[in-house]
Amino acid sequence: MKSAILTVGTEILFGQIVNTNAAYLSQQLNGLGFDVLYHFTVGDNPDRLKRALETCAKECDLIITTGGLGPTQDDLTKEVISEFAGCRLTINQEAMDRIEGYFKRSGREMTENNVKQAYVPEGAICMQNDHGSAPGFICKVDNKTIMSFPGPPKEMMPMFENSAIPYLSTMSEGVIYSKFIKTVGIGESLLETEIMDIVDAQTDPTIATYAKDGEVTMRLTSKRSSAEEAKAAVDEMATKVHERVGNYIYTEDERSFSEVILDKMRDKGLSLSSAESCTGGLFADAFISIPGSSDVFDRALVTYSNTAKMQELGVKEETLAKFGAVSSQTAEEMVSGLYEASGSDICVAVTGLAGPGGETLEKPVGLVYTAILAGGKIRCTENRFGNMDRNAIRRRSMLAMMKLIYDYLEDR
Repeated sequence: MKSAILTVGTEILFGQIVNTNAAYLSQQLNGLGFDVLYHFTVGDNPDRLKRALETCAKECDLIITTGGLGPTQDDLTKEVISEFAGCRLTINQEAMDRIEGYFKRSGREMTENNVKQAYVPEGAICMQNDHGSAPGFICKVDNKTIMSFPGPPKEMMPMFENSAIPYLSTMSEGVIYSKFIKTVGIGESLLETEIMDIVDAQTDPTIATYAKDGEVTMRLTSKRSSAEEAKAAVDEMATKVHERVGNYIYTEDERSFSEVILDKMRDKGLSLSSAESCTGGLFADAFISIPGSSDVFDRALVTYSNTAKMQELGVKEETLAKFGAVSSQTAEEMVSGLYEASGSDICVAVTGLAGPGGETLEKPVGLVYTAILAGGKIRCTENRFGNMDRNAIRRRSMLAMMKLIYDYLEDR
């Protein structure tokens, strides 16, 4: 079935907030077997909203709106949908009771305009809001289905999962199954080149690649008559992908790279410490932000200056004078000093030039050295990330550190 997502709010058009609702809803709808044809964003203008509904209804069986269900005068989504459906708004008593209870629990006074939120189009199914005041609703217009949700994601998402998914599951034609394969250490263009013949030979499952912040994710998707058939087709395709680029794949689930590494180290009973220069603690933060990481992660030293490298890690002054802070020699002495200080099973260090200034012909912006000491051996890699944004270089440096750990854990 064909669907469209219509987000309402002038603040989205002004760039004041990011439209995360559309991405979430697209993922959910695709998983339920709906083809998403359009994303529209409309400001708080009733005429433009009505025209957008008319446009969507020409091609789509399902229209989902988010936003514009609040108590203020510019919240007009339900009024426009009611007019579009040719029906009046009526109060939903359960919604009214919930709104009153919501304000009572929060200790806030309920103003008269909040009563507006309890109204829904006549004959609509009311979707109650367990995380806010505005309910959503489902209504039929001829042979079209319109679902309307509040704008805040913390209200919209649970409402969709609790109320909309059971309803939509009865409408879907076929089942879509997707698997996300995450890679690091390979660029999007090279990855596509490695699997291009597989992509060209297939119509179902399909493969789509998404590059973001030094990682590339592949989405493998199949639409079949049953979930079992779709999953089998995707799993067969995933096997082929692993044969080509398996050395760069780190997970097929929702975990981050740091979570995958942390789980592997926990299983092996290993400890981890880091010494960072150009990343400035970014690597440590990726692990420390994970609950329970303290049973693996021991310590992090941010040794940004040469003095810090010498005092905290024992990097020799002559090494810095001869080879510079950005060098394999310095990276190796950093990781050796870290091991002496921590005794961790795996120690990693990084030093590099994140820019935008400070480069020379021999040492351009984006030159980064990462080192690991594990199993009694030191391994150091040189990375040349190019003259990109400073924070992009820092993130790629962090991922390079993680890749060293992951390869060691995988015995590569």
